[in-house]
Amino acid sequence: MKNYGKNILPEICPILNVKLRVSDYEGALQLVKNAIESKDQIRMNLCNVHVTMVAQSMPELMKALNHTSAVTLPDGMPLVWAMRSWGAEIKDRVYGPDFFELCMSKSVESGFKHFLYGSTENTLEKLETNLKNKFENIDICGSYSPPFRPLTSEEEEEVVLKINDTGANIVWIGLGAPKQEIFVDKIAEKLNAQVVVAIGAAFDFHAGTVKQAPDWMQDHGLEWFYRLVQEPRRLWFRYCYYNPLFVIKYLIERIKGKRESISNNQ
Repeated sequence: MKNYGKNILPEICPILNVKLRVSDYEGALQLVKNAIESKDQIRMNLCNVHVTMVAQSMPELMKALNHTSAVTLPDGMPLVWAMRSWGAEIKDRVYGPDFFELCMSKSVESGFKHFLYGSTENTLEKLETNLKNKFENIDICGSYSPPFRPLTSEEEEEVVLKINDTGANIVWIGLGAPKQEIFVDKIAEKLNAQVVVAIGAAFDFHAGTVKQAPDWMQDHGLEWFYRLVQEPRRLWFRYCYYNPLFVIKYLIERIKGKRESISNNQ
């Protein structure tokens, strides 16, 4: 594991213009600790194939993923395989639900305070209960279930004040992609929290409202198939369209080879 010093980010390995960082769970956790200790905010995105492909035609999302304060990490194994093909020394993905659990387990001793934003009130209640049962003395300092529509400017200001009043160190945003990444990009600079994370389906998984794929399917990049079987009507287009399109576009980029495989640009 590389030990990233304060204010030093991991190297970049871009895939289809998304500036993915070469890191692992421990490296990502160290970045969180560094940000909190130095009071220097970072925005974390756990990026999969779907997010990568949507960003190709959504400048707003691409901007959020590649923001100068963003640490965008590969959440899916296909992205890890693509990064390796360009020479990146990366062992594994940083899977959102697992990273969420890791941060919770390590933050008890560090005293980090967490704010949960997203999902439904029922899911948040179950999530908080499960976290407090699993991690004694975990500090969930607040939560908020937003309406299923864009916030008005007044509501957004109220949310910012609510979060800042809690003194949260880490704000977890679980709205689903690409809404959550864009929301993080919009709201992060108004927050006092040192770490703002677009965390995907972690809330649902840890609340127990949605089942996770078995480890062997995750390890072989087949989580998408498991989720497709669970929710075919909602997810069929995401996986049946974007997955093949990613393979095609990646192969074109790889064959052309017209870019540096690894970059240290911040």
